[in-house]
Amino acid sequence: MERDLRTYPDFEFNLRELAGSMGDLGTLFPLAVGLIAVNRMDPTGLFVMMGLVNIVLGLIYRLPIPVEPKKVISVAAIGQVWPAQMVVASGLGMGLIWLFLAGTGLMRKVVDITPVSLVRGIQLALGIILGAESIRLMSPEPWWGIIAIVIILLLRKSRYAPAALVIMALGLGLMALRGDLLPNLQFSIGLPRFAVPALSDVWDAMVLAGFAQIPLTLTNATIATSVVISDLFPHKPVSETKLLLNQGVINIASSLFGGMPMCHGSQGLVGQYYYGARTGGTKILEGILEISLGVFLGASLLAILSAFPMALIGGMMFMVGIQLALPMRALQRWDLALAVVTAFFSVMINMAVGFVIGLLAAALLRHLNRRGTIAVELE
Repeated sequence: MERDLRTYPDFEFNLRELAGSMGDLGTLFPLAVGLIAVNRMDPTGLFVMMGLVNIVLGLIYRLPIPVEPKKVISVAAIGQVWPAQMVVASGLGMGLIWLFLAGTGLMRKVVDITPVSLVRGIQLALGIILGAESIRLMSPEPWWGIIAIVIILLLRKSRYAPAALVIMALGLGLMALRGDLLPNLQFSIGLPRFAVPALSDVWDAMVLAGFAQIPLTLTNATIATSVVISDLFPHKPVSETKLLLNQGVINIASSLFGGMPMCHGSQGLVGQYYYGARTGGTKILEGILEISLGVFLGASLLAILSAFPMALIGGMMFMVGIQLALPMRALQRWDLALAVVTAFFSVMINMAVGFVIGLLAAALLRHLNRRGTIAVELE
């Protein structure tokens, strides 16, 4: 993605920043609906804890660092119909693992052997996966997906009518016309409830999906996110160890108040940046919105999120997928080959396998370079 060369303060609160906060809804909407509807998670705890995490990260880093559901765990929990307390407990288990990896220095060792071209392959795989998912979301009403893409192309850089806000307004308008908005609004006041997860639930969640989540979080949520931050905000780099510490602390805290397991994500950062996020103000605005939804609309969030025209979200995701793939243009020769191999196996099997195969390929290339068989210097 092309970096915006203008200088911004640490915090701005305007329509552009608010629009940027909606750049990762394609990940949040479907998984939040599933966790609430299938696993019976408390919408108040889910949204309030996510909102608090966004505000804290915005204040600390003064960057639009994304917060989103952990995908492997969320998908497994929905597909296997975990009870809500086990979904919550997974956050405690994952949080402890992230603190261990960051505190022992193991995260740094993984980073040292991971070439940037491998990270670009992970980004390409995410772009392909997002593109496929966006087409699935648009398929029931493709015309709304196309309209969303046109709005993005015309208004993405508008100061007065940013594309993401226009699309959200259009979606709410469609819900109102279809009779799906006002009947589902139920105003009430609720707060998250404190509870310590049972150790048995923590272990069951880790066995069923937690351990499988580790490679995806290390690659996309940690290494790739750090690289994208350096790409887009070179004056404010955030190390992989700090990102992992973030995820350790926020998951432990969230698990005590009924929140879902959370992580960062390079595609979330690209999406928010693409739709206008430039400062920590984005995260504060997003956090206030999420807390307000959880506190005042917790009882009606499932119905509202379920009725939103997902073809519009599909259009937004499609454009983010394209942005994720664009860094491939800068790669050449062996770097390009390594990225393509990583992306291929990540898409065809899963991200963990793609990452491991990419690491093995990089190690082989470095070995052949040392022997003089080929001349290669990976990025």
